[in-house]
Amino acid sequence: MKTAAPPLPGWVAILRQRLFSTWLDTAVSLLCLYVVWRASLPLVDWLLVEANWKGESREDCTSRGACWVFIRARFAQFMYGQYPVPERWRVDLLGLLVLFAGIALSWRGLPRRKEMAIAVAIVLPPLGIWLLHGGFGLKIVETREWGGLMLTLFLAIYAGLIAVPLGILLALGRRSRLPLIRFASVVFIEFWRGVPIITVIFLASLLLPLIMPTGFNVDRLARAVIGLAFVIAAYMAEAVRGGLQALPEGQVEAAQALGLGYWRITRLIVLPQALRISLPAMTNEFISLFKSTTLVLIVSIFDLLGIAQAALADPAWVGMNMEAYVFAGAIYWFACFGLSQWSRSQEKRLQVAHGR
Repeated sequence: MKTAAPPLPGWVAILRQRLFSTWLDTAVSLLCLYVVWRASLPLVDWLLVEANWKGESREDCTSRGACWVFIRARFAQFMYGQYPVPERWRVDLLGLLVLFAGIALSWRGLPRRKEMAIAVAIVLPPLGIWLLHGGFGLKIVETREWGGLMLTLFLAIYAGLIAVPLGILLALGRRSRLPLIRFASVVFIEFWRGVPIITVIFLASLLLPLIMPTGFNVDRLARAVIGLAFVIAAYMAEAVRGGLQALPEGQVEAAQALGLGYWRITRLIVLPQALRISLPAMTNEFISLFKSTTLVLIVSIFDLLGIAQAALADPAWVGMNMEAYVFAGAIYWFACFGLSQWSRSQEKRLQVAHGR
C-alpha cells in the first residue's frame, strides 16, 4: 500500500500553483526569470559590485560602476537644499514629530485616538510652518533657501491637507440639490481638471500677485502649494463622487425616516462609506501629487529633483546624471510604494471592520 506523499511547504506549494501549474506556465515563468536575470546582472554590477563608495571627490571614482561618492558629498543638499546648517535641527525636529505622531496614531489601542488625531491635524501643520520658517523666537529662514527632500515633503503634505477636505466638499457640492452650489462645484472641478499642472503653477506664480491688493504679497512657495492643491482637489472630488454614487439611496432614505438631518447623515453614514470605497483612487491622486511636486522647478523652487539637477551643474561633478537620477528616483519610488502599501493595509482593515 502506497503511503501519501508529504505535503509541500507552503511557499513551494504557492510557487507551484502560481508559476509551474502547467507546462505552459512553467515555460513562460522560466523565460521571464531568464530575462530578469540577464537584465539584473549588469544593473547590480553597476549599482553595487563595481560601485565607488568611499572618497570625497570625483577623482576617487576609479571603477566603471556608479559613483556614489557624489551622493555622499551632496547628501545634505539633497535633504535640506540651501537651508542654513545651524538651523537644520528644526527640520529634523519636525520630521521626528511627524514620525512620532504617525506611529502613535497607527496604534489602535491609543486612548482617545480620534481626539488625538484631530488635535494633531490642528496643531502640527501650523507648528511645522513655524519651525521651518521661523519667527516668534526662531531665526527666519526665507523659502528661497528651502529645498531638497524636505521641500518635496512640505509641498506634498500641505497641498494634500488642502486638497483632501476641498475635494470632499466639491464632491458633495456637485451632488447638491442647490443649483448655484452644484454649478460652482462643476465649474471649479472641470476648470482645474482641464488645465495642465505645470501651467497652473506657472500662472499661480504670475497671476496671484496681480490680483492681490496692493502691499499684500503671497510667497511663491505658497502659490505653488495652492496651485497643486486646487488641481488635486478637482481629481479628489471625482474620486469621492465615485464613492458617493456607489452607496445605495436606501440608506439615506432610512436615515431621513429616523429624523436625521443632512449633515448628520453625511458625517455619520455617507462619508465614512464613500471614503472607504474611494480610498484606492484617493491614494492614487496623492501619489500623483507627490510626483507632481517636481514641476515647481519651473518657478525656481528646488525640490529633490531640482536640487539633483542643480548639483549636476557643478563642474566638479559633471557627468553624474545617472547617479543623481537613480538616487532621486529611488526616493520617489519608495515613498510611492509605501503609500500604496499603507492604502492596501487600510483597505483590508476597513473590509474586516465592515464584515467583508
